[in-house]
Amino acid sequence: MPFPSDDDRDRAWLMRTYAGHSSAQASNALYRRNLSKGQTGLSVAFDLPTQTGYDPDAELAKGEVGKVGVPVSHVGDVRTLFDGIPMEQMNTSMTINAPAMYLLALYLTVAEEHEADFGKLSGTTQNDIIKEYLSRGTYVFPPGPSLRLITDMIAYTVANVPKWNPINVCSYHLQEAGATPVQEVAFALCTAIAVLDSVRESGQVAEDAFGDVVARISFFVNAGVRFVEEMCKLRAFGQLWDEITEQRYGVADPKHRRFRYGVQVNSLGLTEAQPENNVYRILLEMLAVTMSKDARARAVQLPAWNEALGLPRAWDQQWSLRMQQVLAFESDLLEYEDLFAGSTVVEAKVAEIKDGARAEIDKILGMGGAVEAVESGYLKSALVSSLALRRRRMESGEDVVVGVNTFTETEPNPLQGSEDGGILTVDKAVEQSAKDAIATWRAGRDAAAVDEALRGLRDAAKTDENLMTASLACAKVGVTVGEWAGVLREVFGEYRPPTGVSGATGGGNEASLGEVQQRVRALGDQLGRPLKFLVGKPGLDGHSNGAEQIAVRARDAGFEVVYSGIRLTPGQIVAAAVEEDVDVVGLSILSGSHLSAVPDVLTGLREAGLDDVPVIAGGIIPEADAAQLREQGVARVFTPKDFEITRMLGEIVDAIEEARS
Repeated sequence: MPFPSDDDRDRAWLMRTYAGHSSAQASNALYRRNLSKGQTGLSVAFDLPTQTGYDPDAELAKGEVGKVGVPVSHVGDVRTLFDGIPMEQMNTSMTINAPAMYLLALYLTVAEEHEADFGKLSGTTQNDIIKEYLSRGTYVFPPGPSLRLITDMIAYTVANVPKWNPINVCSYHLQEAGATPVQEVAFALCTAIAVLDSVRESGQVAEDAFGDVVARISFFVNAGVRFVEEMCKLRAFGQLWDEITEQRYGVADPKHRRFRYGVQVNSLGLTEAQPENNVYRILLEMLAVTMSKDARARAVQLPAWNEALGLPRAWDQQWSLRMQQVLAFESDLLEYEDLFAGSTVVEAKVAEIKDGARAEIDKILGMGGAVEAVESGYLKSALVSSLALRRRRMESGEDVVVGVNTFTETEPNPLQGSEDGGILTVDKAVEQSAKDAIATWRAGRDAAAVDEALRGLRDAAKTDENLMTASLACAKVGVTVGEWAGVLREVFGEYRPPTGVSGATGGGNEASLGEVQQRVRALGDQLGRPLKFLVGKPGLDGHSNGAEQIAVRARDAGFEVVYSGIRLTPGQIVAAAVEEDVDVVGLSILSGSHLSAVPDVLTGLREAGLDDVPVIAGGIIPEADAAQLREQGVARVFTPKDFEITRMLGEIVDAIEEARS
């Protein structure tokens, strides 16, 4: 489709929607429809099993297949996903981290089958593992091996796929996990420093080619509703990146030092209550990254108004795409130079963020860098504490959220009046279909070739050899994502980072928290011991912000909290409940697998004789599903509209008393 062009207009940013669900075939159809509507790039959302290196038939994949993205297990799935899409002409972003090397290997294998010129392939693999330890939770391997995989990918792509961005240093999820603008800038830049130091120290890139490495480092940022502050944040980000790459790495070419970033505006800030208001939030957040020419994003993907309710439908994604197109092609925004150049207000705010970020960067580098700050728990505790303060301001009304803590009166929402309730529901048959398909795929492969490729990967992982070559060999013979990750799990081990809960500061409304503290203490006195609260994250959902905030506030209320982090099987949660002799189990799930995981925990507790231990469920749970869970025995169901944590804790004490009586 032709786009408006004018010599006096700035080039429009790349327009994407983050998309994928159910199967490679269904996602391919969605991509082709979106491209026909004027979308100018692809942003692939993978399901949680793919993101965490599991095949659809793995135990932890139960209930998660195809829910929050497309399941991709092998080269056949990638062939289907990009069928009819000209890969040489397409700019493809892949939100993939721990198994990023293998997904890139699969992508390159299919591009080769398309006879695409690797020199023309453009796109991005997110590939930022540091923020996975801190916020999103799709990590697999320890920091050292993870940094090696990133380093090998950068060295390979700079030499062989020169237009590809091998890493998207991702501050997006840091903001959702609680980061202030200063923390978001500082933590992300420290990640970039750790990556660049690793590439330089690996010796895989010649010193005179290091500018090419810096030029391929891109960033993926968040933009919240405080759009003036967010715009200033991006200006500070770019100026600090230019400063670091020139002074620390000696990169002379300003083009190499350019701060290149894409953005998705804040999804977790969207509200379940009065979700129609999210349209205005998304628009304001988009303005933050488009209004200032000197700090304008070169790629934008927007969430849909209903993402706090569940998966958006194709129409909802179209609405968000049209929002970008109206701004870019109907307004006069792109006709002017930077609108804020010379503004004393903007310059002062930018300076404030830069000064704070420099101090934080110095502090982290003084600890040894981003990896060491992850392993010590410093970064995670800082985020949990910042998010606790943010929630406290929202609960007190200091931070206004329209439709949630003020102006809550509302008319019925006609956008949710259809039979689907305003969201896309993934067919329950998708998971079994994916299991059957991967069994068929394995049966049709050359088993000897697969064994040889996996053996080659295992041997290479034990050396300092670049692992892209072995990964490409695996891709070509049909090795699955789970098999590739399984071999590296054997060699590298798995990692569970600090949760950040023990070192975090909490807080809530002192009066209401005091009331809950008295009730917790009184009930504990009756039992002769403190009340124990097990906070569990079943399945592969790594969005742990809510669980961590519940854990911190429950501890402040006097509960003894048992929380060991994310990615637990129902069996592990039941075993912990038995071992710790807990009084209540809270399950947090945002991925949509609640109808699978929660009943499994309920059954396990009953079989273990813990009928008097109430189960609480929280997450993005439609009312029909909540009713079903209550019928099965869940004591309380909380969703994002239940933002007052102290009130929720009071209801949890009610549930314990009801179960005991």
